[in-house]
Amino acid sequence: MTARPHRSLAATTLAGLALASALAGCSTTDRGSTPALQRQASWAVLPFENHTETPMAGQRAEAIAAALLHARGVGEVKRYAGPAQQDPLFGVPGGAGGDSGLGWARDQGVAYALTGAVDEWRYKVGVDGEPAAGVTLRIIDVKTGATLWTGAGGKSGWSREALSAVGQKLIRGLLDSGLGNVR
Repeated sequence: MTARPHRSLAATTLAGLALASALAGCSTTDRGSTPALQRQASWAVLPFENHTETPMAGQRAEAIAAALLHARGVGEVKRYAGPAQQDPLFGVPGGAGGDSGLGWARDQGVAYALTGAVDEWRYKVGVDGEPAAGVTLRIIDVKTGATLWTGAGGKSGWSREALSAVGQKLIRGLLDSGLGNVR
């Protein structure tokens, strides 16, 4: 009978912490090819669809995306002034921006529109209650209606991290890809 090597409690604890660190704050993203965009062109942020049970998750993601666009130094950023997006939680379909939002953007002389959907925006149930966000983004050529770029991602954070911070990191990472070729 051979003796098993004895692992110390400290080594076992350290291995467990390393594994937990690797798993916490995980993210997955997929992005399209980066389009060539004009830096000083005007932008519109159209309503984001809310596919979650979290009220106003779409509006939260829109506000973050608009702020990040502005912070990235693109041209003027306008937000859709049409009817507020409704949430499925209240029995009214979301995505109020659709064709009317794109028409509004054309009337405003906007070159590019950013829209998307929120698929997850919550704190996970469990001992730690980690924040988790999932979004898809689209950059649209307003004149033609063509989709120039798409990105989708999901991210979870640490148990003491704010959900808005996780959402902001996710949206920033996606937008960095979509805006990577702004001239």
